[in-house]
Amino acid sequence: MAKDAKNKNEKKHFFKDFKAELKKVIWPTPKQLVNNTVAVITIVLITAAIVFVLDFVFERMNTYGINKIKEAVESRNEISNEVENEETIENEVEETQTEEELEATEGTEQVTEQEETKQEILQDETTEQAE
Repeated sequence: MAKDAKNKNEKKHFFKDFKAELKKVIWPTPKQLVNNTVAVITIVLITAAIVFVLDFVFERMNTYGINKIKEAVESRNEISNEVENEETIENEVEETQTEEELEATEGTEQVTEQEETKQEILQDETTEQAE
């Protein structure tokens, strides 16, 4: 029971001290309250405007930068595609030329074989006539 009485005294003492401290507080006048409120709202709006402007600028810079990077990559891809196309065309031309050369060589070999055959026939005929 002694503890309950002690707790009640401490609670009463706490609230008395609390009330005494609140009486010591210097409350702002209505004019000070309005001035301080206006100052806070003004600072918040200025900060919001600065953040908005910075966000907008960084977004534009980022968009511009990304578009530049895309253009650079696309131009490199186009250049590499053009080079590949040129190489493909050159390879096709070389293959066509080698095929034509092979056909020409085969044609001359056939002509040479035909001439040899004719010569052999002529020699056979001349040897037969000589006998």
